[in-house]
Amino acid sequence: MSMFLDTAKISVKAGRGGDGMVAFRREKYVPDGGPWGGDGGRGGNVIFVVDEGLRTLMDFRYNRKFKAKDGEKGMTKGMHGKGAQDLYVKVPQGTTVRDAETGKVLTDLIENGQEFVVARGGRGGRGNIRFATPRNPAPEIAENGEPGEERQLELELKILADVGLVGFPSVGKSTLLSVVSAAKPKIGAYHFTTIVPNIGMVRTKSGESFVMADLPGLIEGAHQGVGLGTQFLRHIERTRVILHVIDMSASEGRDPFEDYKTINNELESYNLRLMERPQIIVANKMDMPESQENLKTFKEQLAKDYDEFDELPMIFPISSIAHQGLENLLEATSELLDNTDEFLLYDESDMQDDEVYYGFNPDERPFDISRDDDATWVLSGEKLEKLFVMTNLERDESLMKFARQLRGMGVDDALRQRGAKDGDIVRIGNFEFEFVD
Repeated sequence: MSMFLDTAKISVKAGRGGDGMVAFRREKYVPDGGPWGGDGGRGGNVIFVVDEGLRTLMDFRYNRKFKAKDGEKGMTKGMHGKGAQDLYVKVPQGTTVRDAETGKVLTDLIENGQEFVVARGGRGGRGNIRFATPRNPAPEIAENGEPGEERQLELELKILADVGLVGFPSVGKSTLLSVVSAAKPKIGAYHFTTIVPNIGMVRTKSGESFVMADLPGLIEGAHQGVGLGTQFLRHIERTRVILHVIDMSASEGRDPFEDYKTINNELESYNLRLMERPQIIVANKMDMPESQENLKTFKEQLAKDYDEFDELPMIFPISSIAHQGLENLLEATSELLDNTDEFLLYDESDMQDDEVYYGFNPDERPFDISRDDDATWVLSGEKLEKLFVMTNLERDESLMKFARQLRGMGVDDALRQRGAKDGDIVRIGNFEFEFVD
């Protein structure tokens, strides 16, 4: 089994805030002691942090659930509960994080040490010391902690490389990488020898250096998942320059120019932006018979596809086995990299908006009302459910406070308009109560 994994689906859950406490001062010689219950501590966040030592998402194959710790409960003497430590999850450079439900990109983690909070911990509930007023100097009210955020995430690794080698299987991409760098990719005389991306650091004679990636071979229909399909194509998206390797000897009976057009069609079909990247055509295996004649024919066919005012792509004849033409290829690649900026991977429409609007929206309902088959009225809605979870059901004053909050939100009036009558059962989650008109 390959130890390389470039996609994963996981669930993350931040810690719940600690519950606030109901307590009173009872010391001797302290008349009318009053409330003394402290607030609960904050729940822990789940934070992704980039670790340059990781090269794969293999760690997420068997560990798919990540949960931060809850905050401590409030204590007497007005002492706050301790906030929980954040949970740090290491991910490799080049990891894209998406919300599995919306498909929106949350973040693109590419710098070593970069952090991103993927799930925020809930705040601690307030203790009864917070609810003291002149009218109610000894409240028996305390809040439960706020639930932490819970998310389903999709992780996608797109390797960080300056240059990507593309081409049909067995055109010599792995051999080229092994010759120009210290990388040791698997090389064999059969298709799909390379089944995972290989990366090598290339240094030119002039002292320039760049990262080159040998990526699994493409075949026709790769953008639809044929062959290794999108397992390869996602990794070309971060590269700035593409080296299009072609077997100019036509040793497998294919036409070099047709190979060139087929691969470019696959790149364009997968992501139109890939065609914005500059390409260098690498005419490989020039030490083989008929390669010179095939290269001449290739250039003639290529020229017909371009207008007289268009600039033809650079073509470098090489032989990886014989170490011919490599220096010129690497110097030209390095120069092209110096003149090529980074490419934007995602539009603003792909990214999830982190800004939160706190103003009043008259069209947004804080709750929804439905009815079950057993004629029970069911209340739901994010705001309402959060208020309910943070209500301490063991305290009568807390229940009365929750009832006032429901009335203030317009729940009573909405139930009457829907036809609710005195004595009807109303349910929130697993909690049921009678409607009193």
